[in-house]
Amino acid sequence: MNELSRAHIRDLMSQVLANQGRVLPDDDAADLREIGFRSLDFSELALRVEDATGEELNFDAPGLRRIATVGDVLDFLETLQRQ
Repeated sequence: MNELSRAHIRDLMSQVLANQGRVLPDDDAADLREIGFRSLDFSELALRVEDATGEELNFDAPGLRRIATVGDVLDFLETLQRQ
């Protein structure tokens, strides 16, 4: 698997938000609800990561419930790539 760097995942996340006229803050502690990053946005981001790596990400709903910040999304996707 081609593992994406945190910076690359952040760039993909920024693209997802930019397509909706929103901007990804520089602060990893930014709350997803405050920036308008929803579950559909996460799904699109996950698909982009899969396309870039050529591998399917396997994750479960309980893991997603703990995600509240930009950093949480980045950490979650970084961890998934290593599984």
